Amino acid sequence: MPVPWFLLSLALGRSPVVLSLERLVGPQDATHCSPGLSCHLWGSDILCLPGDIMPAPGPVLAPTHLQTELVLRCPKETDCDLCVRVAVHLAVHGHWEEPEDEEKFGGAADPGEEEPRNASLQAQVVLSFQAYPTARCVLLEVQVPAALVQFGQSVGSVVYDCFEAALGSEVRIWSYTQPRYEKELNLTQQLPALPWLNVSADGDNVHLVLNVSEEQHFGLSLYWNQVQGPPKPRWHKNLTGPQIITLNHTDLVPCLCIQVWPLEPDSVRTNICPFREDPRAHRNLWRAARLRLLTLQSWLLDAPCSLPAEAALCWRALGGDPCQPLVPPLSWENVTVDKVLEFPLLKGHPNLCVQVNSWKKLQLQECLWADSLGPLKDDVLLLETRDPQDNRSLCALEPSGCTSLPSKASTRAARLGEYLLQDLQSGQCLQLWDDDLGALWACPMDKYIHKRWALVWLACLLFAAALSLILLLKKDHAKAAAGGRAALLLYSADDSGFERLVGALASALCQLPLRVAVDLWSRRELSAQGPVAWFHAQRRQTLQEGGVVVLLFSPGAVALCSEWLQDGVSEPGAHGPHDAFRASLSCVLPDFLQGWAPGRYVGACFDRLLHPDAVPALFRTVPVFTLPSQLPDFLAALQQPRAPRSARLQERAEQVSRALQPALDSYFHSPGTPAPGRGVGAGAGDGT
Repeated sequence: MPVPWFLLSLALGRSPVVLSLERLVGPQDATHCSPGLSCHLWGSDILCLPGDIMPAPGPVLAPTHLQTELVLRCPKETDCDLCVRVAVHLAVHGHWEEPEDEEKFGGAADPGEEEPRNASLQAQVVLSFQAYPTARCVLLEVQVPAALVQFGQSVGSVVYDCFEAALGSEVRIWSYTQPRYEKELNLTQQLPALPWLNVSADGDNVHLVLNVSEEQHFGLSLYWNQVQGPPKPRWHKNLTGPQIITLNHTDLVPCLCIQVWPLEPDSVRTNICPFREDPRAHRNLWRAARLRLLTLQSWLLDAPCSLPAEAALCWRALGGDPCQPLVPPLSWENVTVDKVLEFPLLKGHPNLCVQVNSWKKLQLQECLWADSLGPLKDDVLLLETRDPQDNRSLCALEPSGCTSLPSKASTRAARLGEYLLQDLQSGQCLQLWDDDLGALWACPMDKYIHKRWALVWLACLLFAAALSLILLLKKDHAKAAAGGRAALLLYSADDSGFERLVGALASALCQLPLRVAVDLWSRRELSAQGPVAWFHAQRRQTLQEGGVVVLLFSPGAVALCSEWLQDGVSEPGAHGPHDAFRASLSCVLPDFLQGWAPGRYVGACFDRLLHPDAVPALFRTVPVFTLPSQLPDFLAALQQPRAPRSARLQERAEQVSRALQPALDSYFHSPGTPAPGRGVGAGAGDGT
């Protein structure tokens, strides 16, 4: 549908130069060329299939420069579309081939063979135009008379009218000629945008301002523009102007684009992508990116936008040393977002990690196999290399480099080099990778540490035996220290009253003692890192330390879990910067689906608020306790695995119950709180 003239006037401003745009009357495409040349339009919607660049036998026309001009195509006097006129400047390249007889004998060739020099030069010019979401290709034919054929000189230009494009869009034009002589020319241009859409920043927030009249109805859409594949919609609303839409700075990514259009049939849509160069958007992109292990050999990078990156395996030794890239023998691999990448591993190992670099800077590092294979091991990595004659050499990867074996160096691997080689020959090392160039082996080191420090351990055992007599006198204190297990408490922030109830429970558990982590106490970290990154770090630390994740179910939490189980995703942009529970579901659900949850997770809910039967069946594969009626069993589940049931467990349960009761009374008697027995699932009982 043509754009009304007053909108184009607003978009193009009041500059006399801009307002004097040439108008083209009628919808037909046309072409014209420089004086002396002849040209015509063969087709305005052809299929662009560039051929290979082949040496031409004689002179050919080649494009030397692309030039564009904005014009208006006006089917009616007041209804015009913005249009891009393209001019292709041409020059002659190559030479006539000299007759073979003339070169050989120095004489004149047959006059009949001189005719090609006097013939006109003809070529086809292909123009391709791309402007999301459309693309067009046109074919022009141009003929140059022999009198104008001067080798290496410009012969003129051919002009095409014209390619229509939406206001605010970015267009890409490329051109080549047939026969081909050199690569095509490229040109990218940004068309003017409508002034009633403005993007402004205010502290941590970004405002989208639609400055239009109250009678005007518009559609507004936010989407992720993908280099490969269709755009991913994020948010859409129909609005009546004027409007101010506020975006949190944590939602910005480089490929976040805005599309706005009048709610009229066949209306022109304006697209802008204002955050491509925003440093905050690039930081958010890497915070949102994560690595996901699919199989032993395959993994992928999840990220909202396409990004230039490369990945390599690295080895992280026990003790906090930096992860050392295995390059060589393995090489860096280019990474494409949401595309499966494979490493040729024979076995997984918790010390194997993946590093992702962008512009030679480390952006991501994940030990993907540690989630399933446990914490880091005190193993040494041996690199075996082979030359074409099948001669083999071994070195041990250490923080100082790769130590050749055997070696007289003073490093730990060098001192144990003979034993490591024996272990390798006897099959006690785990082979992780193998090909024609070499192999990787993981050899355990803990047994050598035990041998070397046998006397020290014996002395420690004697000291421990003496110390145990003293510790028996402080039995209660020792048991309390043994109960200091890490616990990560996850909940859905249904309302402020429920958050106070969660805070009371977390504070009471800290007195047992338990090392409790809850997002209520980490709001600054949560805002800085984002809920996904914060939860991922807390979950990893808790499980690596042998801790437990507590899922505190409420009506809101049950609704979120059911939504994820049904759709696999949450509503885009629905969670706030502190919504750790919604962010955690992308990691929690795979643990339950793959059977990793027992022993790592427990569930709980409050009496009178939720019955355990209301919890989705998938989450009832771990114990779900009601509080405070089942506090003794709940506290027993929070103890260290295989720890004996404490005689003081009932006393501690009463202690937690007393601390929790004022918060429970305040919550269930506050206005707007469901009456006792009226919560989700209350019909199945009171939860006791």
